[in-house]
Amino acid sequence: MSTEITTDRLALRPVAASDAGRITDLVNDPRIYRMVSRISANQTVAQTLAWISSHEAGRVDDTKHPYAIVADGELVGVTSAHRDGTWLPFEIGYWLSPERWGKGLMTEATEALMGWLKQRGERSFISGYLDDNPASGRVLEKLDFMKAGRMNIFCLGRGEMVGHVNMARID
Repeated sequence: MSTEITTDRLALRPVAASDAGRITDLVNDPRIYRMVSRISANQTVAQTLAWISSHEAGRVDDTKHPYAIVADGELVGVTSAHRDGTWLPFEIGYWLSPERWGKGLMTEATEALMGWLKQRGERSFISGYLDDNPASGRVLEKLDFMKAGRMNIFCLGRGEMVGHVNMARID
């Protein structure tokens, strides 16, 4: 069900097993794993491959659509939509190589993913960001998400509870 998506500067394609080494290298940067609740510190290639191996079933049952973000021929991040069941809105998540921060790439990539989902009839999305990651909040604001509450969540990379801002978008 997933397909390739292109923008002016980016190609989004399903994450592949061959991406495991590059993804593992990138997410082991504390600037990434400390800001994404579901990425542990010191992630191994085996853990990355286990995550990737779950994607095909998720694509088939329309609950998981992770995309590699490719810029200038290089994987620079991931944007994804996932949900526990097809009756729920997709949760949008993402991370980007710190060397690519501040150039609007994440907004562009995630907007393209959400556009693809909207073409398929999706109208509601949820997401959020950790309190000390306001740049992620700005991405969501640019994508017309609105604040919908606050809570504490467990961050694997930090090994502790952290403040989280919940956001939602309904078209």
